[in-house]
Amino acid sequence: MGKGGDGSENVPSLRRSSSLLRRLQQAGISSRVGDIKADLTVLKNIWFKKLRTDGSHAQRLEQFYGPQAHAYDAFRSKFLWGREPLLAACAARLKANSDMVWVDLGGGTAENVALMSKFMDLKRFSHIYVVDLCSSLCRQAEQKVAQHGWTNVTVVEGDACTFVPPGDVATLVTFSYSLSMIPDFLAAIDAAASYLDPSIGILGVTDFYVSSKFDFPLRQLSWVRRFFWRSVFDTDNIDIGPERRHYLDHKLCRVWERNGEGTIPYVPAPLRCPFYVWLGRAPTLAAQLVEPKVEAPPCFPPTFLYTQSWEDPAVDEPILDIQPDDVCLTLTSGGCNTLHLCLAGAAQVHSVDCNPAQSALLELKALAIRRLGYDDVWSLFGEGRHADFPRLYERELSPFLTQTSHAFWRDRLHYFRQGLYYQGGMGAVVWMAQWLFWALGLGGGMKRLVSAPTLEDQVKVWEGLWVVRFLVYAPVWLSSLFVQFFAALLFNRVTLWFGAGIPCKQAALIRKDGVRLSTYAARVFDGVVRGYSLRDDNCFYYNCLTGRYARNNCPAYLTPHGFANLKQGALDSLQIHTGFFLPTLNKRKYSKVILMDHVDWLSLPQAEEVAAALGRQVVKGGKVIWRSAALSPPYAPLIAKAGFKVKRVSSIEEGCMDRVNMYSSFYVAEKL
Repeated sequence: MGKGGDGSENVPSLRRSSSLLRRLQQAGISSRVGDIKADLTVLKNIWFKKLRTDGSHAQRLEQFYGPQAHAYDAFRSKFLWGREPLLAACAARLKANSDMVWVDLGGGTAENVALMSKFMDLKRFSHIYVVDLCSSLCRQAEQKVAQHGWTNVTVVEGDACTFVPPGDVATLVTFSYSLSMIPDFLAAIDAAASYLDPSIGILGVTDFYVSSKFDFPLRQLSWVRRFFWRSVFDTDNIDIGPERRHYLDHKLCRVWERNGEGTIPYVPAPLRCPFYVWLGRAPTLAAQLVEPKVEAPPCFPPTFLYTQSWEDPAVDEPILDIQPDDVCLTLTSGGCNTLHLCLAGAAQVHSVDCNPAQSALLELKALAIRRLGYDDVWSLFGEGRHADFPRLYERELSPFLTQTSHAFWRDRLHYFRQGLYYQGGMGAVVWMAQWLFWALGLGGGMKRLVSAPTLEDQVKVWEGLWVVRFLVYAPVWLSSLFVQFFAALLFNRVTLWFGAGIPCKQAALIRKDGVRLSTYAARVFDGVVRGYSLRDDNCFYYNCLTGRYARNNCPAYLTPHGFANLKQGALDSLQIHTGFFLPTLNKRKYSKVILMDHVDWLSLPQAEEVAAALGRQVVKGGKVIWRSAALSPPYAPLIAKAGFKVKRVSSIEEGCMDRVNMYSSFYVAEKL
């Protein structure tokens, strides 16, 4: 034999190759190479293979999907972004039922069934039908059914336009990225609607889309995106035009919708393809609401300013005297007082804020009360932290949120890991204040302050803090320098607006009364400490000093009794609006209006406009309450002129006004 004829000299080479292969496998490189190879097979069929124009629709689907069927699931999991939100939304609405029938039209490889098991027990379906016209995809689906041992799943090679389930009724019908590939989509939707259970049935659709030239605000796309994406998909015989969703809106009653955009593999990331998720039921007389597109006003931070409301409802309650037929209007702020009005028994509670983030916070609070148990709600909004929030959000909350609120929360799930009450403008101030206390050696003193068993002990701790003693006993020039330094740090325009939500106009009202902002702040905190037990009877400042609430010291909606009442129906009176106060005031008549300190933010001509609108929209005998940073706000005579009897209920000159003590005066006006 010649050199190497016995193969002996090749052994080291083989060993090296084998070792290299193992190293590649351990590094995951070989699997990634395999993934890329599978992706290229799919891309070859999508981008480079000429589609046949003859034959039946089934033959065209087979030509398109047949060569890529084995790689179908892995590739499409990277860009079918609407699929899991669709299934989560359907499951959230149906999982309490049993003995259901699910028809997945254009169900392909039955991957939707596998994904649905993440959101609900598949045994709740007496039968699941995966219907598809492509033979190769059906074979993949049958293999998957066998592998998972699903005994209640049947793969049907058939047409979505003609399929009818045995029994002629389905609880759930879905089109997951399939409706855009059905030429006769009218017949497919008509057929699905014909066997949808009229009582609890849901028809869910997710797909790519482009809007029409004039469409609903949250569907609207620019002409460039409409032209680009429709032409791209059209090359693959996929029609993502608006007609399909318009017909869904016509044929069924839309109950929930979300529009989004996502990346596609091997396509530059800035080219994000639009998709939608749509849920509907059998037609009823219920209105199909269109969610408006809203944006925060200029100069607003990208998040909320307040995580809690800063008006004391215990003082408001006897003044307002809420009755069962009251229609109330309030500013949203942190939403706590809005929920308090619901608990008070008002017929309607309209809560408005121009910052969409504040609406998103209140919507999340209300939805959590409706969908979750007390312990979860307490963890979220009592402790401000929840280790399992991402799962709860995906399965229980996101499927019911408006698109605007979902767009806010989807990138901020970490708020409930880091602590909700350290987020937003006020949260940043709270965090900075706690850090400052630690830096100044006041950390231990603050802990003793919030845990003092009696008011007398609390005052002793307060008076024993070195900073309080310094301000009381230090020479005037030295304490003045100290105050000026911290005033520049804490009471500058940026901190006041983005942290405390105090605009320049409101700060000007304080100065007009001849009071420095530092003196104003000292008056607030000293009055609170001497007037209320932080541990037992002041959830506002307890929250600021600890980043959480206590079970015996929290807003009413977080008490077991308040939570139960809201969940049992008191929450039904709530209506959340995102927009400016004046247009919402002008939409209907009200018997109770809570202005908070809103008019402090306005110029005198704007305040005059609000006063005139109050005169028109508040019914006779109705009440308007507000707080002001001024002792005598200049707009109070304007409200009186509009037909109200105006009375100042209390002022800071009389001592601590309430548990917040953040304003100089509190007013009520009764419509004559």
